[in-house]
Amino acid sequence: MKRFAALTALLITPLIAFTQPKIDVKKQFSIAQQHYTRMLQTHTDLTRFPQSTNPDGSPRDMKSDWWCSGFFGGSLWYIYEYTNDPKWKDAAHTWTMAVEKEKYNTRTHDLGFMLYCPFGNGYRLTKNPQYKEVMLTGAKSLATRFNPKVGLIKSWEKLGKYQYPVIVDNMMNLEFLFWAARESGDKTFYNLSVTHADNTLKNHFRPDNSSYHVVCYGPNGEVEAKVTHQGYSDESAWARGQAWALYGYTDMYRETKDKKYLAQAEKIADFILNHPNLPADKIPYWDFNAPNIPNEERDASAGAITASALLELSTYTGKKGKVYFDAAEQMLQSLSGDAYLAKPGENNNFILKHSVGAKPLKSEIDTPLVYADYYYLEALLRYQKLAKR
Repeated sequence: MKRFAALTALLITPLIAFTQPKIDVKKQFSIAQQHYTRMLQTHTDLTRFPQSTNPDGSPRDMKSDWWCSGFFGGSLWYIYEYTNDPKWKDAAHTWTMAVEKEKYNTRTHDLGFMLYCPFGNGYRLTKNPQYKEVMLTGAKSLATRFNPKVGLIKSWEKLGKYQYPVIVDNMMNLEFLFWAARESGDKTFYNLSVTHADNTLKNHFRPDNSSYHVVCYGPNGEVEAKVTHQGYSDESAWARGQAWALYGYTDMYRETKDKKYLAQAEKIADFILNHPNLPADKIPYWDFNAPNIPNEERDASAGAITASALLELSTYTGKKGKVYFDAAEQMLQSLSGDAYLAKPGENNNFILKHSVGAKPLKSEIDTPLVYADYYYLEALLRYQKLAKR
């Protein structure tokens, strides 16, 4: 997250010519290795997954049923992909298998993150059949959360009085189901992904092409409410939500070649890049409509996700691709600078600083986040492949 097909797809020469690379990918992966060597040394309990930093500065670790449990293993696979060093392969395998039991988890919509990031990258790089079995089982578990009458994969069990909340983040799990459709031959996974994406496209976006965070549905698919859980307000544009939407519809175009998804991805990209509150360094504030801009926290995770998505999108969009590539490159330059890139031995061994998990919930504010690292490494790999063209 491509994480498989996408990373392969980016090997194809794009339609546009790019300039000389402006980011030293070798240097950034060297720094990442220093951080994650220390992370492995401080994390020997395979039931405690690196997540973030607590307010008191101590490491925040989570269990395997937390939605972020797959990102550490996924990042280790990316480091192995870059270095081809067996020690990273061994570490990636260890932390990937630590999430295996979640293949039976039917109480979360996040199995794409939890399983596809580690097992999918591992399978792409090693073709280990054990990884395939885990993912196919996990895809069946995820599919149980799709209600045909509603036409969407249920996110949380409930949100307040609402019984069928669907968050825009859910678009990120469809790639997992497309993979399962190809590998199993069961087109059910494909069809429900398309249905979910179409209903999200219908109900989740405002006229300016920004996305609501949560849409709550009734038992027959009727929209009951459009709200936020992690953004500033129900009508604000939560930055990471826009990044998830961009990434998700770029995925949808790759998987289906349906141009309505490409058009939507372009609309989301243009909303982000042309927003008056996007800072000069292109790393967004945690919400585009946060009330105290410019005195609001940035979200490096939103920047990393957006950069990775823009790099893939740039290969599909002809002349506009240069705009998207240049923006992604500037985002990666910013993330690779002193403002966001931690020095080895600091930042509880996470690579990036200054992300925001859920400010309204007073959770993970201006802190490292494991998924910021994951998408940063993914974006660097994508950038390296494209910048050489």
